[in-house]
Order: sequence, then C-alpha cells, then structure tokens
Amino acid sequence: MMNFQRKKPMDLFLSLFTWLCAATTFLVLIFIIGHIVVSGAPFLQPSLFALEYTSDNVSLLPALITTVMMVALSLLIAVPVGVFSAIYLVEYARRGNRFVKLVRVTAETLAGIPSIVYGLFGVLFFVIWLGWGRSVLAGACTLSIMILPLIMRTAEESLKAVPDSYREGAFGLGAGKLRTVLRIVLPSASPGILAGVILATGRIVGETAALLYTAGSIARVPGSPMASGRTLSIHMYALSSEGMHTGQAYATAVVLLFVVIGINALSAYLAKKIVRNGH
Repeated sequence: MMNFQRKKPMDLFLSLFTWLCAATTFLVLIFIIGHIVVSGAPFLQPSLFALEYTSDNVSLLPALITTVMMVALSLLIAVPVGVFSAIYLVEYARRGNRFVKLVRVTAETLAGIPSIVYGLFGVLFFVIWLGWGRSVLAGACTLSIMILPLIMRTAEESLKAVPDSYREGAFGLGAGKLRTVLRIVLPSASPGILAGVILATGRIVGETAALLYTAGSIARVPGSPMASGRTLSIHMYALSSEGMHTGQAYATAVVLLFVVIGINALSAYLAKKIVRNGH
C-alpha cells in the first residue's frame, strides 16, 4: 500500500489506465459470450443435431462434421510446411541470407492479404484450373495457404526463444544437428508453436468468404474430401441471411464457441504433455 502511494502521478495514471483497459477487454469478452449464449441456448434442441439437414430442422451437425474435416485437412497441410520452414530459417539458413529475407517478406505480405482474395485465388486455381470443383479439399488448400504465414512466423519466434545452451549441450553430448532439432529444440518450442496452431484453427473455424468460393454451401455431410459442404460459419451466415432462423443461427454460434474453447483446451493440454515428456 505504501509503495502504491509513493508512485508519481504519471505512474499512478498509467497503472490505472492499464487496469482499466484490461478490465474493459475482459468485460467486452464476457458481454459477447453472454449475449451469444443467452440468445442461442434456448434453441439448442435435439432436432438441431440431426444427421440430415432439412428446411424444418436446419440441422448444424453436417456443418460441424465439415468443420472438423476442414480443420484437420488444413492443419495437415499447413503445419508441417510452416514448422519445417521455420526450422530451416532458424537452424539451417545463414544469417543475412537474401533468400531468408525474401521468405520473411513474402510471409508478411501473405499475412496481410484479405481473405476474399484468397477465395478468388482458390476458385481460379483449385476449383477451375485443377478441376477439383467446390470441395472440402479445395477449401482446405486455400485455408492452408491463408494460415501458413501465421504458423511459420509463430514457429520461427518460438524456435528463436529456445536458449542456445540447449543446442550446445546436445552438441557436447555428441548429438547431430537433426537429432538436436527434433529431440531438444522442437519440444522446447512446442508451446509457442501450438499457440500459433490455436490461432490458425480459430481463423479456419471462423472463415466464411474464402470457403463460399471454394468449399461451397451444400448442407450435407461430405462423403469425401472432393465433395462440397458448408462449415459452421457458413451455416450460421446462411441462416442469418435468410432471416427465418435467427435463433438457430445464434445456437450455431454457441456450438462454434464451444468448439473453439475445446480446441484451445486440448492444445494447451498437449503442449504441457509434450513439455513434460521432453524434460
């Protein structure tokens, strides 16, 4: 209490302003979550989880299954490419290399491109030129390009944060470069990498514009990656734009919210487990 009173007026003002900003952010989050839950929870009925979509039940289950498929395929493509690109930039590339600078500038440029542009690229390249049509695979490939800069930059910063003493200790024990990276450096950087994967997953789950062009909006469970389907975000957009099922749209938002929370909790658990096993 005495230290708080001894603060200069400007320090006191900045401290109060910081706490006010943090509290405002928390309250806004609570208000958004509360509004969605209160508006959507009454419409979470069994008919909303029917396996087949009809105009009467407007089931979200096909969209939920499509969302899981979209997340799995997108991460399966983007995570290995992004992580191993970061490993090359941090562990193998020479410092000051022009190619490294070009890759980083390219990643930063890709991160700033609007999602609608990715959708136009996806429909021209994957849907038309490759002949995949509007399919889950076309949407997943488009989203993997969209989230690749995020995963790569997050993995790069996480690898840089690993102390050099870890690498030196492994080299001193006779471990090779590749073994050091895979067994020592990568597990130590896994919490930061998984944080990037969580952010990328949130962008996949919430993406609408790019998927309308590439994955389509058919309300059914895709029989294969080459089939069309709608994700939860597209399902919510379709219901709200029709204006006839606003309550079901809020219920879809509730399910989408809990899906994101579940993915975040699972990723945090896996990160702790990996760190525990690595040490």
